[in-house]
Amino acid sequence: MGRIFEVRKGAMFARWDKMAKDFTRIGKEIAIAVKASGPDVDNNPTLRRCYLNAKACNMPKDRVEAAIKRAMGKDTTNYEEVLYEGFGPHGVAVLVETATDNTTRTVANVRAAFNKGNGGMGNSGSVAFLFNRMGEFKLKNENIDLDELELESIDHGMEEIGEDAEGNIIVRTNFNDFGKMNEFLEAKNITPISAELTRIPLNTVELNDEQSEEVLKLVDRLEQDEDVQKVYHNLK
Repeated sequence: MGRIFEVRKGAMFARWDKMAKDFTRIGKEIAIAVKASGPDVDNNPTLRRCYLNAKACNMPKDRVEAAIKRAMGKDTTNYEEVLYEGFGPHGVAVLVETATDNTTRTVANVRAAFNKGNGGMGNSGSVAFLFNRMGEFKLKNENIDLDELELESIDHGMEEIGEDAEGNIIVRTNFNDFGKMNEFLEAKNITPISAELTRIPLNTVELNDEQSEEVLKLVDRLEQDEDVQKVYHNLK
């Protein structure tokens, strides 16, 4: 019984860690959105996206509102969005999106994570071309005609449409068409579960289980850094 409890407790702590990381990430996204375009959600599409993603991560409304209030203060932290590129073990390409108030600290931590994970940082542009930056909308598959949505959304920047393992509808657009698709869904009264910018690998690298685990350990090490927002790779 004790052993089962330990396993469950470990899973619970892992969920808490992920939730805390998601809340921190969204809090920074809110700060950047408010600084750029103000706190009025009706006039700030990026902030509306933050609201959606906060809800998808079960971030309490009062925490979202507190993050907006902090972002409006004079002493709020100014975050800079910086992209780092590198290679993991076995030649896997890795992109690291960060939001930081101290780039010296962040680049040192990211470089150390790559080195400890048997990888190495690359120069700007060394692997970014291996990924396509896209907008991704996750929709609840209820009362939606997928064929009709596909036909209508083509004119609003849709590049890919399909379903994920949970049966949700996934709509992807080119980076520059993210806003256009967002407006289309709003006009259709479709509220996404989440809406975010992502990076899709153009080609993937297939490795055996042991090699894949080595790569994923590096990804996990990078994701644990407080300045890291998202990590992308082209491991299959």
